[in-house]
Amino acid sequence: MSGFVEKPEPVQVPGLTHLHTGKVRDLYRDEAGDLVMVASDRLSAYDWVLPTEIPDKGRVLTQLSLWWFDKLADLAPNHVLSTELPAGAPADWAGRTLICKSLDMVPVECVARGYLTGSGLVEYDESRTVCGLALPEGLVDGSELPAPIFTPATKAAVGDHDENVSYEEVARQVGAETAALLRQTTLAVYSRARDIARERGIILADTKFEFGFESTPEGARLVLADEVLTPDSSRFWPAAEWQPGRAQPSYDKQIVRNWLTSPASGWDRKSEQPPPALPAEVVEKTRAKYTEAYELLTGQAWS
Repeated sequence: MSGFVEKPEPVQVPGLTHLHTGKVRDLYRDEAGDLVMVASDRLSAYDWVLPTEIPDKGRVLTQLSLWWFDKLADLAPNHVLSTELPAGAPADWAGRTLICKSLDMVPVECVARGYLTGSGLVEYDESRTVCGLALPEGLVDGSELPAPIFTPATKAAVGDHDENVSYEEVARQVGAETAALLRQTTLAVYSRARDIARERGIILADTKFEFGFESTPEGARLVLADEVLTPDSSRFWPAAEWQPGRAQPSYDKQIVRNWLTSPASGWDRKSEQPPPALPAEVVEKTRAKYTEAYELLTGQAWS
């Protein structure tokens, strides 16, 4: 089993139609046909959406995404129309809500990797490949790759794993021209973000993007959507502590994963029992990691 431990009821707002409750975001449509995306403070781990929220997390994700969208605007247009709160929306939506273009979404997670870790490391250890791409011998957990690689994945429903797929499979699903555009844009955006993060003492090990197409008078245009370059969608490591050959410290929910798999939680990940509530100390440490990432990347104090 997996999914929500406690699935929340959607908030009812006049003029908004609830479309979807995701792991972190709630999606609505307004009367103009635009999408309203609300980032909650929910946290997922090991395919479960946990019963404990991380205060400010949704606002950090939203504000950091907006900062990155601005830095990337010349490489890829984005889906944001407005950050104004819809009329009648609860006050808690402030700072975590985006009004966005409705796009024809591409059913592919566009992952860029500049370093070897996670599921990429697992495949590399088995076959010296990642998503079918051959890599040199001698790489270890945390190794920098010779060049960034595009390693797409299929998008999974809540409670399911995204699955890595080959570039050829993406081309088969969406067409060769779209696949080439996704790869080119993903690697260009990753490279820009990697360089910006590096200037701030942070390694962007890997990240995932979502894209959709917008109809324009000139034809379909690829648009960057969802969240970008947040601790939920990316692996950020402190550059000063980078040491290949081991798991790297990171600015994300690794604290939660570590606690869930420790004897302290009393939870058996292989059982069908949902994970327990997080202790206050783990919640605060996780919140601190999210806000630290925001502050280091943007140079702005979190408030």
